[in-house]
Amino acid sequence: MKKTLILLTVLIVVLAGCMPANTETCKATSEQEIAALFDRWNHALQTGDADEVVANYAERSILLPTLSNKPRVTAIEKEDYFHHFLENQPSGRIDFRMIEIGCNTAVDSGLYTFTFGTTGAQVHARYTYTYKWDGKQWLITSHHSSAMPEPTG
Repeated sequence: MKKTLILLTVLIVVLAGCMPANTETCKATSEQEIAALFDRWNHALQTGDADEVVANYAERSILLPTLSNKPRVTAIEKEDYFHHFLENQPSGRIDFRMIEIGCNTAVDSGLYTFTFGTTGAQVHARYTYTYKWDGKQWLITSHHSSAMPEPTG
């Protein structure tokens, strides 16, 4: 009996060493906090400064923009896109959204409308932002935006 107890104890210790340690602490957040991240990004657009817009993106992130066929992965590629996008003085408005929150991640997906100050033209589009908490702030890890495929009323 004593031998079985020792073997069982050794087995438990060995197996416990095989379990991955979860040392990640989840950032407490809310739908309101995640929704405000679009406002932060949209405010950066209002500055007209591409660098300020790109500062919302994580170093390892992707932008699949509305008005370009090229995926933007590097900060330089994102700056290039926003430099041209900002020339038309865009302002975004959320029309519909759903937010999903995980451990240090969040997804904000829905519909938005951009109005361009230079022309008054509007673009209705679908969007998805994924965010990751980096220990100090929420940053965009992926941003997909595509114009609505059917006319909107």
